[in-house]
Amino acid sequence: MDPEALAWLLAQLGPTTSTDDLTTRHLRLGTARAVALEVLAERRAALLADPLRLVVDGVVTMDRTANLTGLERQLAVLEGASGPDDTPAGTDTAHQIETVPIRAARRTR
Repeated sequence: MDPEALAWLLAQLGPTTSTDDLTTRHLRLGTARAVALEVLAERRAALLADPLRLVVDGVVTMDRTANLTGLERQLAVLEGASGPDDTPAGTDTAHQIETVPIRAARRTR
């Protein structure tokens, strides 16, 4: 993974994200955007696995619904955007070979 893609991933996911984990995922998934989507989906799943709101009357109130909303917004933005190593839409990355028949030129004197 190139430094530009790593910097983009750290900007999307936070500077405390493990670069080794990001590199491993990038090798498996192929693009930085796919890595960011996978990490954010895992974070969303972890939030949903625990209760989003906890209230103990008179003692504590904990509400993580705003965190879930923020993650879902970030996922929606990344699904529509392109990452630093994505190929632009409409470009073909395959090599093209063109064959042209060669004919002898007609010589006149």
